[in-house]
Amino acid sequence: MATQSPFSFLEDFFRNLPTPTPPAWLVDESQRKCVLVLNHVLMQEPQAMERLVRQSGRVVLTQWRSFTFRLRVTPAGLLDLAGEDATPDLTLVLTEESPFALAQHVIQGDKPPVRVEGDVQLAAEVNWLADNVRWDVEEDLSRVVGDTPAHLLMETGRKMSGALRDFLGQRAKSKASSETSPGTPE
Repeated sequence: MATQSPFSFLEDFFRNLPTPTPPAWLVDESQRKCVLVLNHVLMQEPQAMERLVRQSGRVVLTQWRSFTFRLRVTPAGLLDLAGEDATPDLTLVLTEESPFALAQHVIQGDKPPVRVEGDVQLAAEVNWLADNVRWDVEEDLSRVVGDTPAHLLMETGRKMSGALRDFLGQRAKSKASSETSPGTPE
C-alpha cells in the first residue's frame, strides 16, 4: 500500500493556481535586498571576492518559472543588479517547477537541478561559490542578540532542520520503495 504525504494535496492545489505577478516595485526591492545579503556574505570571504574580480562586468541570469534575476559582477568582486537589457554571459535555469520539491532539495542540503548555458569559466566560478561560500548566520546574529542567545537559536534551528531532513529522507525512501513493483529487482 502506497503511503501518500498528507501535504500532497497542497502541492496539487498550488500547481493548479495561476502564478501571480508581483508589482514591479516589489520585485525590484526584493532583488536589491537579495544583492545586499549576497554581498554581505561575499565580503566575509576574501577569496570569493578575489575570484569574482576576474569575472568583472560579466552578467549572470538566474531563472525559475517566470522569475528572473540578473546580476553583474562589479570590479570590486561584489554583485550588482544588471539591467533588463544586459546580455547574460551565463544563464542558470532552475528546472524544478515545484516549490515544495525545490525546498526539499535545499533543506536536504542538495543542489536543485539546474540547466547551465553560457560561459564555462564563469559557470565554474559560480559553482565554486555555491560549494564553498557559507553565511555565518550565528556570527551575524550574535552581533544583535549576543553570543549565548545566538548559539541557542542556531542550535534549535539545526535540530529542527535535522528533524525535517530526516522526515523528508524517510518520505523519499518510502515513496521510492512504494513505486518499485514486487516483481522487479531493486
